[in-house]
Order: sequence, then structure tokens, then C-alpha cells
Amino acid sequence: MPSIYLSPPDISARDHASVDAVLTSNWVAPVGPALDAFEAAVATRAQRKYAVALNSGTAALHLALQILGINSGDAVVCPTLTFAASANPICYLGAEPIFIDSERRTWNMDPELLEEALKTHDNIKAVIVVHLYGQCAEMDHILELCARYEVPVIEDAAEALGASYRGRPAGSMGTFSFFSFNGNKIITTSGGGMLLANERDQIERARYLATQAREPVAHYEHKAIGYNYRMSNLLAGLGNSQLTDLDRRITTRKAHFDAYQRALGNIPGIDFMPIAETNAANYWLTCLTVDPVISGSSRDSILAALAQADIEARPLWKPLHLQPIFQNAKCFGGALATQLFDRGLCLPSGSNMSDDQRQLVIDTIRYEWL
Repeated sequence: MPSIYLSPPDISARDHASVDAVLTSNWVAPVGPALDAFEAAVATRAQRKYAVALNSGTAALHLALQILGINSGDAVVCPTLTFAASANPICYLGAEPIFIDSERRTWNMDPELLEEALKTHDNIKAVIVVHLYGQCAEMDHILELCARYEVPVIEDAAEALGASYRGRPAGSMGTFSFFSFNGNKIITTSGGGMLLANERDQIERARYLATQAREPVAHYEHKAIGYNYRMSNLLAGLGNSQLTDLDRRITTRKAHFDAYQRALGNIPGIDFMPIAETNAANYWLTCLTVDPVISGSSRDSILAALAQADIEARPLWKPLHLQPIFQNAKCFGGALATQLFDRGLCLPSGSNMSDDQRQLVIDTIRYEWL
């Protein structure tokens, strides 16, 4: 059996045809009709008015922070249990990241600790909320707090396209939101991202900055520092096709989660990531924790057994307050995120993984207890 990967691209004949159509049109330059269509389709899915497609989710966050006026001397709040790209753009602008621990119900940002940070730091100018592993954070509480302190919210929905929170799509709730279409995400454009908002002038400013801040004149005129951040029309052709398959992918990934939970959930010491709303997550990755005292095994021994079977699995995100580059950053709490990292792993969850492949993953893990 070939290698089983964590979350590989799921490419169909329809995807090939969509990209082929763009190639046939010869419209492979940075902008074009496929790009316009992709922006409109994602905005509709996220119930947003405006969107601009970019070359990464990191670029989207960088632009959002810049448009909000973040600069040196400011602080920006971010969860500690996330990928470094959720915090790096804060540093691009010379601002200070402040990290917040997880809460147990969703593993996302703890609103109680967020309130503590907002109370004690008067230089917080934005809050980045990450919807971790395809499940939304406790947005009602977080949005209420940020409104009270007059701090804008940026939704890092990089992992959460197709998820929802109490009937509202992931990416519909902050001042800004963004998605990632990296190769391991639930849909992919190879590399790419998208920034969304409900204010036209904010997205037009992002579009301007993302195209080298070129002025609308015949020659090349620049009145601001810009970036080469736009997605290409060719990659958008892949995105348009992938997006039409999003609901099937969510259904398939949920089936993986359910099968893993049925097969492994009765093993003492194994606990799956809690899902607050069963039909609201997009189940991007199936995540679990292993208590070494109760189970008699460990996260690392399971990872080693899977690797021996040529199965890719990963630890949960290493908390940012434990990363060497952020060792001097302020963190509110941190114990839960640290425990989740020490015990947690992500299992293969791709929408093109077969039932036989999934069973091999299950059998390999269960063998640890035979």
C-alpha cells in the first residue's frame, strides 16, 4: 500500500479540466476572469461582501493588520495554540504579540483569558482569533469583549473554510477574515489565500497594496510601499473547481473522524478533540490526545509506530509561547496548550483517503495496546 499522508491535495478530473481551460485561454497573468469568479464565489460562501485573492493566508493577515494601522508600540492578541503564521505578520509591522491559552470546549482561544489581557493592556489594537483544525472559536463571547474594548477582530479561518458557528459561516464574523488554500487545506490552489471584509474601501486598499501599490496610470507610479501578493488567474482556475467539491470533502472528513472515534475512542487515555457543534466543524484534521499514565502509551510512541508503517501523522501545533523566537512574549495562561501539545496528534484525514487506508491507520494504533 502506498504512503498515507496527513492531508494531501485531492485533485479530480474536473480540476484538471478547469486549469486546462485557463491555460487554453492563455489568461495566466496575475489577474483575469477566473480570479474574479473565485473571489466572488468564496465571498458568497463566507457571506462576505468583498474579497481579494492573494498568494497566501499569511499575506492576507499582513494586509489586514496594516490596513488596521498596526505599527511599532502596538500589541496584537493571538492564541498560543496555532501555527507561527498566525503571529509572524504582527512582527512584520514591529508590533508585540500577546498570546492567549486555549479553553477545553474547542481548544480555541479562551475568552476569559482574553478579557484579562484586554483589561491589563491598553495598547492592544487587534485580536486575531484562530478557528483551530476546522472548528470555530467561541465567537459570541469574543466579539462581545472586543466590541466593549473597541478592538477589531481578525478571523484566522485558514483551516476552517466550510465550518460555521451558530449558523454563521467561518470567516463572516470579524472586521477582516481570511482563508488559506495551501496544499494541505480542505481545498487548495497549490498556494494561496483570500482576505475578506464587508467594507469595499478596505478590500480595495488591500488589492492596491497587493499589486505593488501601482497607481492607475499608464506608467508605473507608486505613492506607497506595495507587495507582490496577488493570486494568479491560473491558480484561481483550480480554486473554482475545488470549491464546488467543498461539501463532499467536509462529509468525507467527518466520516473519517467518526470512524476513528468509534474504533479508538474506547481505549483508556485516548480523547478526541471535543466538537462543540457536531455539524458545524469542517473536520479538516482529526485530532486526539493520549494520556501516557492512563493509556500506557504516548503520543510519541504512536507517531513512531505510524511512521514505521509509512503513515504520516503530526503532533498538534507547538504553542507559540514555547517557540524560541517568542520566548520573551507575554502569554496569558499556557498550561492547557502545553498539555495538548505534549499529548496531542493529528491523524490522516484527507478527503481522498480510502476506507482501507483509514483501517490501516486504526490497526496500527490499536496494535500499541495488543
